[in-house]
Amino acid sequence: MSIPVLSQRRRMKTPSARSATALLALVGALLGCGNGDRASSTQAGVDRVLATEWAGYAGTRPDWKGGVAVYVITPRGAYFVSANLGGDVGDDIHFRGASTTKLFTASAIMLLHQQGKLDIDDVVTASIPGASEPYLPDTSDYAIPYKDQITIRALLQHRAGVFDVANDPVPATAPFPYAGEKYPLWVKDRDDAHTFTIDELVGVAAVNQLSYFSPGTSYHYSDTGYSLLGKIVERVSGRRYDQFVQENLLAPVGLGDTTFPHLGDDRALPPPSAAAYSYFRGVSYDVTDDQNLNNMSSLVANGNILTTPFDLATWLRALFAGEVGLSDATLRMMTDVVPTGEGLEYGLGMLFTPGLGFGHTGGRDGYASFVSHDPERDVTIALSARIQNADDVPGYYQFLVDTCRRDSSDQRADAYYRTASAAIASAFN
Repeated sequence: MSIPVLSQRRRMKTPSARSATALLALVGALLGCGNGDRASSTQAGVDRVLATEWAGYAGTRPDWKGGVAVYVITPRGAYFVSANLGGDVGDDIHFRGASTTKLFTASAIMLLHQQGKLDIDDVVTASIPGASEPYLPDTSDYAIPYKDQITIRALLQHRAGVFDVANDPVPATAPFPYAGEKYPLWVKDRDDAHTFTIDELVGVAAVNQLSYFSPGTSYHYSDTGYSLLGKIVERVSGRRYDQFVQENLLAPVGLGDTTFPHLGDDRALPPPSAAAYSYFRGVSYDVTDDQNLNNMSSLVANGNILTTPFDLATWLRALFAGEVGLSDATLRMMTDVVPTGEGLEYGLGMLFTPGLGFGHTGGRDGYASFVSHDPERDVTIALSARIQNADDVPGYYQFLVDTCRRDSSDQRADAYYRTASAAIASAFN
């Protein structure tokens, strides 16, 4: 039996009312802790909450494996809890953070904007400030529809209409052997160590003249749109995407356990780590060492991050504290969210979750993640699960955040989650 490969686009979710309620319950417990015995008691309490929630979910599904880890930073301290991952697991356990990568790509673009090295309201055919070259190459690989109308801001907001080569199949009428297939999967089925390039991926949309709509007229989540942003980072900075992020976004806060693999044969998960599973038709499949799935080179700048709960939460918290280099004015631009029409509120690479703040979701085969920072309460949370439920993706994401927020009187949040949950569920029918 083949295991379905889940699309990145479908992983762009917001927690449901029930799930976000559980997250806030856990955060509230942590906020109330103090020192000494009280802190120990709180730690033990949240351990029990997470274990109970996980066991309850697993108990209704045969052959359910994997586990979940949550790292929370509050003004009173930082706390790590996990369930079903083994007793020696800590906040340095590595996982594939998938679309949480977009937080870093957006921050890289906004840092360059802040430095005057690009303007997010420029179209991508405009010249880079101080240079004669355009933001995107003037070549056939980048001759995508509406190119002269696409702004960098629209790419950040998923409002550019760029066809998502990573997640949507090329039309069956295309005159190429990959017609009717998702291009990256078609290639990896033939060479699982193939190193994809952004030129190659965008070229598929260009040669087939694929797009969703004219820029600025609608919303459509697009990994390929963020691939274009990665290319812009490289052309403006003169550095490879992963090098720029490491040097300018991670090094300033001293984080060394986060990487962005870009080669097809760079597929190993560094220790410490844990087994990852895809759950399909009631069976858990170990995908930890699946060499096809672990080729991240097609996801550069949109989903190739390897990180830990500590690094991810610490970095997002530092971003909002001004320690990464982005100013308050720049952060206000990033967090100026607008409704997507799909029950979500999205800014410049930032998803807003009522009651939990700003961040992003992420998921790929074997992994599901969520990170957020609430500026009002100064609380940051990073959640990572080592199993992806292919049988019920929207319900599973509801559960993941349900492990931590179980009660809330925030009627606005409840209404928001009901709307978002309905929109997400409809996308899978």
